[in-house]
Amino acid sequence: MSEQTRDTQTPEPTLMPPVDVIEDANGITLYADLPGVPKDKLSLHVEADTLTIEGEVALDIPEGMEASHAEVSLPRYRRVFTLSKELDSEKVGAEFTHGVLKLRIPKAAHAQPRRIEVRVE
Repeated sequence: MSEQTRDTQTPEPTLMPPVDVIEDANGITLYADLPGVPKDKLSLHVEADTLTIEGEVALDIPEGMEASHAEVSLPRYRRVFTLSKELDSEKVGAEFTHGVLKLRIPKAAHAQPRRIEVRVE
């Protein structure tokens, strides 16, 4: 999996969420921090070998008040990755809990480790 750094489809500036990628024998697990993004403002797309994560920050400020300090200056997160041919993009699993997105992408059957049985004749 590699990250695409250039994208011409989104002209507005966005934040790049911090991401951890952990690989094991069966696939990868990706953790993306998306604080302030509600589930209904989170969008995941897999098209061909491209994974796109997008989220819109929704900070609730009580009526009649305004923020005197805000460290999130851009209202959107966006990150784009190119998936390896070893990964099965048809079987991506996603969980979103407390602002952390967890994606599990298994390896394709041809890339899975397998045991070969030796017969005695």
